[in-house]
Amino acid sequence: MDLTLVLLATVTGMLTGAVFNAAGVPIPAPPNFAGVMGVVGVFLGYRVVEWAMVALF
Repeated sequence: MDLTLVLLATVTGMLTGAVFNAAGVPIPAPPNFAGVMGVVGVFLGYRVVEWAMVALF
């Protein structure tokens, strides 16, 4: 994983959140930690199946 890409994505997300807040609109993301972890779970599930397909077939 490229750390530069992760940092760029984090900064972009923070700037986008700041713009949404300044404009007074709700953020287009889960409103709590459980929602964020749901998104992480979807990503991890995708990666596990991807890995399994390569490892087993």
